[in-house]
Amino acid sequence: MSRLSTLLVAGALALWLAPAAPAHSLLIASSPGADAVVTAAPGVALRFNNRIAEKLSQLRLLPPRGEPHVLPLGTGGAVDALEAPLPPLMPGRYRVEWRVLSTDGHVVSGAFAFSVSP
Repeated sequence: MSRLSTLLVAGALALWLAPAAPAHSLLIASSPGADAVVTAAPGVALRFNNRIAEKLSQLRLLPPRGEPHVLPLGTGGAVDALEAPLPPLMPGRYRVEWRVLSTDGHVVSGAFAFSVSP
């Protein structure tokens, strides 16, 4: 085998055996769910596809009218989840905005809405 062939085989083998790089965090589930209609929502729970940095994460609730509220995050939960209690909610459409630090070091954000019925 020539030296070039040996280097190519070694390089291909190194790439094949290299661990996969962590990807950005993706929201895979939420409670309440996106576009859900609920009669009450005592809290918000979000689950991601990988570990997130809870201390560097944020959840905000945007009510139908009024100012956004930063929600207090629960502590000691799963490493891939965020949870926060909600204040009593009046009927209407609410938006939850989230921002997390992924394991790959990137800040990822997103939002979803749900409605509270009377």
